[in-house]
Amino acid sequence: MSITLKQRLLSFLSQGLKFGAVGALGFVVDFTVFNLLRTTVLDSAEVHAGPIYAKVISTVLAILVNWLGNRYWTFSKNRQNHTMREGLEFLAVSLVGMGIGIACLWFSHYVLGYTSVLADNIAGNVVGLLLGAVFRFTLYRYWVFAPSRSGAPALGAASAGIASVSTRTGAIRLATTPES
Repeated sequence: MSITLKQRLLSFLSQGLKFGAVGALGFVVDFTVFNLLRTTVLDSAEVHAGPIYAKVISTVLAILVNWLGNRYWTFSKNRQNHTMREGLEFLAVSLVGMGIGIACLWFSHYVLGYTSVLADNIAGNVVGLLLGAVFRFTLYRYWVFAPSRSGAPALGAASAGIASVSTRTGAIRLATTPES
């Protein structure tokens, strides 16, 4: 049974919308924590690199929220059996995405001299977020949660009565013996 172009587009759209919803929740965490830290203990008047530290802390918390949402909802059908590897790959992609946001904030704050809270939010939470989101979605979809990497059978699975059949959209695990 082949998958039609319409089915592929609907699947892509569904994943994109779910990714956006998870990302919106992560954004709320990121935005809230960043602004709480930026306007209190990490105010740039008190701590020179305060906005950068605040952004790192807020983004790390948002990464955790996003990993849980993307693993268990957006890409739930494509989760890997190797949770640790998947988590590390997700973290690596997310850290590069965080670097994109921080680079935008750094450039705006320290090179262009826009130091207001509003300017920091536009640079880090609008421009940086959009550029980072495109980067992250692409790598999550085609690397971290790629259908070709999901459901890889563990060693010895065939002897346990499980066969793996590869399809265009991933692997399907089938029981070769009746379940009791």
